[in-house]
Amino acid sequence: MANPRTKAKIEARIRERAAYCIEFELSDPRSSFITVTRVEITNDLGSAQIFYTVFGTPGEKSRAAHMLEDANGFIRKQVGRVLKTRRIPRLTWIYDDSIEIAERMDESISSALQRDREINPSAHTELSKRGQDETDEVEREVEDFLEAREEDEGV
Repeated sequence: MANPRTKAKIEARIRERAAYCIEFELSDPRSSFITVTRVEITNDLGSAQIFYTVFGTPGEKSRAAHMLEDANGFIRKQVGRVLKTRRIPRLTWIYDDSIEIAERMDESISSALQRDREINPSAHTELSKRGQDETDEVEREVEDFLEAREEDEGV
């Protein structure tokens, strides 16, 4: 069983190298808009699951999945070059739909709040006030930062 810190380092290296390989080293046009979201490696360091997401239509997602399976050997070889392990883990590609789920959840919450406001116009006013207060605070911090930067440059 591997040390959790070691596993985390190896997962990070696999994620970085696989993402770099997909972005810069593959000349396949199907590799566009692929984002490696996370990597999970088994305790024996024998296999790694690489989670990815694709921005695009379902057809583009399917093409990206096929491309990743086709390029699996090349990517595994590239990952093996940066790892300091005896064995190169087997790579399994898993589509990560958590971003889409979060987006649908956000839309559901927004529509529920909108329906509540249609029924009762004074409903959830504290949410919009809090959001405006936070925006004002951020704007004040940015202005303070810019003023301090101008003073430093002027000196």
